[in-house]
Amino acid sequence: MALKSIIYKADLSISDMDRNYYAEHNLTIARHPSETDERMMVRVLAFAIHASETLTFAKGLSDVEEPDLWQKDYTEAIQLWVEAGQPDDRRLLKACGRSEKVVVYSYSSTSDIWWKQMNSRLDRAKNLKVMNVPAATSAALEKLAQRNMQLQCTIQDGQIWLTAGEESVQIDLETFKAEG
Repeated sequence: MALKSIIYKADLSISDMDRNYYAEHNLTIARHPSETDERMMVRVLAFAIHASETLTFAKGLSDVEEPDLWQKDYTEAIQLWVEAGQPDDRRLLKACGRSEKVVVYSYSSTSDIWWKQMNSRLDRAKNLKVMNVPAATSAALEKLAQRNMQLQCTIQDGQIWLTAGEESVQIDLETFKAEG
């Protein structure tokens, strides 16, 4: 018998002063049986950074043809493809061909090694952006994970804070590859 996804709920309040985006999102997050709380929280962080009315969680680990998050326009064309982790170059190049913009959020202590292997293979992907969440930060995000979460995300001048109750995590992303 296959293991089922665990359902998490998050009330996410976003104040993104860099984009002038202020909204409340009630998220239902299916955590794949093989997924860790750390990876799930990186997906929530990615949602907060790119939040819009049309951004949705996709099947991710459950379907190789879908990312972790995506944003489509009204014609079903993919505008934004978001991956968490360390996807291989073939997957990313295919995503770059299917979407206007692709963003990867790497979060492992081995991210530097992964990126050194991927960098030259992904040079030609002009619509790809690769960000790294430092390992200590992703570990701190993991501690915020609960089945029912009340989260606040504040983004200002490139600084990101994610807060749950009394716990707050400052996220300083590292840019491995900028778009263009």
